[in-house]
Order: sequence, then C-alpha cells, then structure tokens
Amino acid sequence: MSDFHIYLISDATGETVESVARACLVQFEHTQPIEHVWNLVRSDTQINDVIEDIKERPGFVLYTLVNKDIIIKLQAACRKLKVPCVSVLQPIMASFGKYLNEKGNARPGLQYTLDDDYFERIAAMDYAMAHDDGQAMWNIGEADVLILGVSRTSKTPTCVYLANRGIKAANIPIVLGHTIPENIFELKNTLIIGLIKDSKSLVQIRKNRLRMLTESEEADYANPEQVTEEINFAMRLFTKKKLNVIDVSRRSIEETAAAIIKLHAQFLENPL
Repeated sequence: MSDFHIYLISDATGETVESVARACLVQFEHTQPIEHVWNLVRSDTQINDVIEDIKERPGFVLYTLVNKDIIIKLQAACRKLKVPCVSVLQPIMASFGKYLNEKGNARPGLQYTLDDDYFERIAAMDYAMAHDDGQAMWNIGEADVLILGVSRTSKTPTCVYLANRGIKAANIPIVLGHTIPENIFELKNTLIIGLIKDSKSLVQIRKNRLRMLTESEEADYANPEQVTEEINFAMRLFTKKKLNVIDVSRRSIEETAAAIIKLHAQFLENPL
C-alpha cells in the first residue's frame, strides 16, 4: 500500500472538502492518504503557511475556497510545484451561475449560516436521542419516521443519520414474544419502516457485541435458531401490517437512510 500526501484546504470548517475527499479515496484501496487539514484559511498569511507546508511535502491539493485572490495564489504555487490543485465547489458554482444567470456570493462558510434548517436538524437530533430504543412513547406520534427491527439492525445509527437531515426519527425494538402497541400502527403522520437483516450476518454481529461485553457467545442472543425465529417473528409483523421493509444486510447506514428518505418523500405526497 502506497502513502501519499493530500492537502484539504477550506475557508470554513473543512467538512465539505473532507467528506468529498474521503468519499473518493475509499474507492482506491491500495493507497494510504496522509491528510493535512487546513481550515478557516481566509488571509494571505494563512495561505502562505499552507503553501510552505505543501513545499515541504508535495501532494494532491483539494480545496473549498471562494476568495479569488487566495485561490489564484494557491493555484500559482501548485503549478510551480507541479502538484494537482482541484476545487470542489468551483465547477458546481460555475454551472449554477450559468444556469441561473446569477453570480454567486464569495462569502466563506455561507453554508453554515444558522438558518431554520439548522435548528430543525438540532430538534430532530434531540428527538432521535429521546426516542431511541422505544423510549418516550407518549409523544411517538410526533415522529416523521418510526423504525422497527430486531436488535442490531442499525436502528439507532439510521435514526441519527436521518436526524442530521432534519427528519425526526424514533425506533422501537422488536422482541420475540412481545407485541408492539396497536395504536402505533394507527399513526397517520408517521411513516413506519421495518428493518431486516439475514440471520448469518446478524448472528456474527451479535457475537461480536457479546465479545465486546465479555459475555458468553453461546447466549440465546446470538444463537442461530433464536435469531432466525426473531427474524421470522419480525417479518410476520411487517407483512401483517403491510409495512415497507428494508433489508440492511448489505447496505451501509447511508444507503439505508437514503432509501428511507425516498420513501418518506413519497409518503408525504400520498399520506394515509
């Protein structure tokens, strides 16, 4: 595996450039990036420090900057050093500007303005934390999305991801032999989703969980027959209630959340 230096430069928090870089680099499994993160770069002094760092250890440069003078200085230095220098935002902003026939603002960090969407995400996160694992059932009807599933089907992280998109998500565990309150299925403004996972994957995940807790891997919790029975119990419920079911066996949290977001959009268009 080969190492290389990559410079992630931003005039704000750096979240965008870091996310884009990692989303791309995960596709190159035989390389190991050495990240140099420079955030809040907004002055000549700061960009000069960045350039000095690049000179010492040349590498790939990826940036989210909007100040033209700083961009010109960085690009000139990279040309001189013969290293790639790529803007994450510029091609997209240029296309938007052309399509909208409008010039964009060159204000660093504008996407982090505390607007209504920001406060909706905070409220959704608070809701997800308060309604994790069947808690606070008294106001479960305020949920945009309610996720049902047996243990270790990624209910909690999926709810957190949805909350980060401004969706209030709650989850209730399905336990063999225990019934879900019938009034749950009468909610009119809440999309109910069932998560399922194949038994082999679920057994392994549960064994890993027990190992972390230094408990016996032979417990019923990770017993293949018990797990299969739990899954069948959950599927019978999902089928009876005609719920949307997502198999998370080979899905990442992001993929599961994306599927739920799509279903929720359809639900809003055609509510019960």
